[in-house]
This record gives sequence, structure tokens and C-alpha cells, in this order.
Amino acid sequence: MVGPHNKRIKLHGFNNLTKSLSFNIYDICYAPSEQHRGEYIEYIDEAYNAERLTQILTEVANIIGANVLDISRQDYEPQGASVTMLISEEPIATEKIGYTEPPGPGPLPETVLAHLDKSHITVHTYPESHPDGGISTFRADIDVSTCGRISPLRALNFLIHSLESDIVIMDYRVRGFTRDIRGKKHFIDHKINSIQNFLSRDTKDRYQMVDVNVYQEYLFHTKMLIKEFDIDNYLFGLGKEDYSAKELKRIERLLQREMGEIFYGKNIGKI
Repeated sequence: MVGPHNKRIKLHGFNNLTKSLSFNIYDICYAPSEQHRGEYIEYIDEAYNAERLTQILTEVANIIGANVLDISRQDYEPQGASVTMLISEEPIATEKIGYTEPPGPGPLPETVLAHLDKSHITVHTYPESHPDGGISTFRADIDVSTCGRISPLRALNFLIHSLESDIVIMDYRVRGFTRDIRGKKHFIDHKINSIQNFLSRDTKDRYQMVDVNVYQEYLFHTKMLIKEFDIDNYLFGLGKEDYSAKELKRIERLLQREMGEIFYGKNIGKI
């Protein structure tokens, strides 16, 4: 892992750099009937409810060194959840913190929002399916934006492992500038030439990766696609024994085409 510069920058005032990590994760399955698709949505709704999302975001705050001040969360009917966190970079002495209920459902189902002073953590989830092909997908968009010394990259491996996915698409950007005591501007305060610098070895072994980076603009983009494909992991509602060998081959082609289209961001066409 590439860390901060060895020589700490002596700043004038506080660190004004904004570091933003955004990534989309995708989970894909084959759910052939309307009943199976409904059960898949129910499974996703249970697996990523407000309580679990709150636990994940609380751990993210701990990992990056932020302090949770207040949490507001809500599960919706028939599906969806919202969680809002107020977080600070420095600890604040307050009375015991408890949960507060939001006034009503937000504009998006299954939404998580956390604030770190001028920064924030958000998670939005999007289940999707098409009745003709039998393919269902689950997408989660995660954004961690921090201002100051704390870095969202510290939570990267935790998030990838917590939300195990077939495809992960990540963007990292450093914005703004901060000044040292001599008045010199610093547009980045740590070394990085790829998001892959901050990924654990087991993550690198599990995924194939592609980088598209714009170094002079401090923009870093990495796409990851799962290497090993076991069709047992993608059949929802039925097992391998419920399909013929020919049908399993067709389903495998459908799943791999779906994964390829999402990874490359373009339609491949009929198989």
C-alpha cells in the first residue's frame, strides 16, 4: 500500500483537501420466474436493510477515524430503507446519543446518508430485473467524501469485503488545495498512482482489473470483474439439478454476457 508522504506537510490553518471515493457494486443472479424474482428482491431487502447498512457505515466511520454523533434510520414498506448519520472528524463531548426517526420516506428506497462535518457517506441500492431473460441484478452506489486528514481509501477493502460483488467500479478524486506555512498550495497530500495501491492481496487475486487514470487531474478509475465463475452461485430459487446441461450452458452465457456488458459499459447483443 502506498501511504502519505514521509515528511508531514506543515499547514497554514487546516487541511482543505476533499478526497472522494465512489464505487458501484453489482450482484447478478438468474431468477427465471416472477416468484423467484420477487423472492430475490425480498432477500436483497433483508440482507441490506437499515440495520445492516447502519452497521456497515458505522464501521466505515471507525476505520477512517471519524466519530458518529447521531443516527437516524428507517425501513419502509413494502421495501427499502434509509439511514442518516452525523459524523465529525474530531470527538465531541455530548450527552448519550440515540436514534431519531425521520419524518417520512425519502425520495429513494434503500438509501443511506452520513455526514462528516463538510463530508459525507452515502449508500443507495437498486435491485433490477427483466422478465424475459431471467437475469436480476442488484446495484449499490457508495460514496465516501472526506475533508481534511481522514481518507476514504482506508475503508476501501472493508467495503469490498462487506458487499461481496461480481463487479466493482471505483472512482477516486482529490479536489481543492491546502496551503503550507510558506503559502505554497498542495493539491494532494499523499502518494497514489492507482486505486489498486490500496487493495489487499486477496482482493487483487479474486478480481481482474482495468485502470483508467488521469494523473494530472488527480482522477483515478478502476474496474474489477470476478475471475472465478461457478454457476451454482448465480442460480436463485432453483439448483443445477433442476436444469439440463444444455439449459445450464445457455444460462451461463446469459450471466456472463450480463457481467461483460456491465463491466465494459456497452451492449454486447444477443447470444
